[in-house]
Amino acid sequence: MNTTRTLATARRVLRQLGHDPRTIALMLVVPCVLLTLLKYVFDDALRTFDSAGAALLGIFPLVTMFLVTSIATLRERTSGTLERLLSMPLGKADLLAGYALAFGAVAVVQAALATGLTVLALGLDVSGSSWLLLLVALADAFLGIALGLFVSAFAASEFQAVQFMPAVLLPQILLCGLFVPRGAMQPALTGLSDVLPMSYAVDGMSEVVHHAGVTGDFVRDLAVVAGCALLALALGAATLRRRTA
Repeated sequence: MNTTRTLATARRVLRQLGHDPRTIALMLVVPCVLLTLLKYVFDDALRTFDSAGAALLGIFPLVTMFLVTSIATLRERTSGTLERLLSMPLGKADLLAGYALAFGAVAVVQAALATGLTVLALGLDVSGSSWLLLLVALADAFLGIALGLFVSAFAASEFQAVQFMPAVLLPQILLCGLFVPRGAMQPALTGLSDVLPMSYAVDGMSEVVHHAGVTGDFVRDLAVVAGCALLALALGAATLRRRTA
């Protein structure tokens, strides 16, 4: 990897995003709108929002960054931009790291907006620090970026890229403990959920909600999410194609 080339790629992607307000709205505004809607859906005396809101604060950034990153990377390949870039002294690792940095910068803003809204405006009751919520939300968004970069290599069109979202993310949403505690599932499903990164994203948020300090489980959950993101980036670099056949 070359730092100069990586940063140049990140600047180029950020300039492109700056000319696409609809994509920026998808990444920054939609999670906040959905969390606000969730607050009023669960506006009851049982404090349902405290558990579901924290879990979805981790899921929404992952989903939106996955969708936007996978489509943006695929568009580079189908338009021929990727082939031209890789014909220059630019490695695949430089390219993917640049994308990760650019979308990671957007993820920082997204996570800060969503976390601030949830805690300050929507009244999410957490025992731990709001900064820990932000840290987990950032890790989840980075995981979404990495997964989006990885699966974009296997899509031949933007329609196929969108189809990867239910294929890759929906099973994780169903098994992450959002609807049913993971320990109450069938043993086979519990074992499957134990190897899915979104389960640890939700568990990390739950640790912040229920514990005032940093627990060992929180560190483990955060490390698993970050490790899966790095693994997905490495696999993305290994499978990235110059163009769509």
